[in-house]
Amino acid sequence: MAPTKHSHDDFAPFDTQRTLPIALLRAREAVMDRFRPMLRGIDVTEQQWRVLRVVQEAGEIDATHLARAASVLAPTLTRILKTLESRDLITLRTDTTDRRRTQVSISTTGQTVLRDAGQISAQIYTEIEARLGAERIADLVQALEKAADDLNENNADETDVE
Repeated sequence: MAPTKHSHDDFAPFDTQRTLPIALLRAREAVMDRFRPMLRGIDVTEQQWRVLRVVQEAGEIDATHLARAASVLAPTLTRILKTLESRDLITLRTDTTDRRRTQVSISTTGQTVLRDAGQISAQIYTEIEARLGAERIADLVQALEKAADDLNENNADETDVE
């Protein structure tokens, strides 16, 4: 079936299921439905999980960079960091060279939680890969990253115009 071209004026309610935002949301939900039981088991939200994973990979990371890397808005990140720190999953420290900046690192407890959950997460990825295939997943990830880069580049171009 060939894609249908639309103008801004001809979107009817039945077209909603064929829009990019809805298709992306459906795909995200299909993937996340497999991970949510694991996340409930370790009592973390999807956003908290993303933050923990980025911090784990970085070793230590500035909160501003963490927000961007984990795709979390700064005000939301502030709440997440407070929660994760209160549960001893991360450590926060004020940057010695710039006291306005907060450095985030994973705690020993956080490392243990991520190691244990990581084994379950790896099993889930294996199941997804068995259904979709490694090449298809790689192609999807590459296409989505390219789309995001192209759209973000376009936004930067538009905001640079005076």
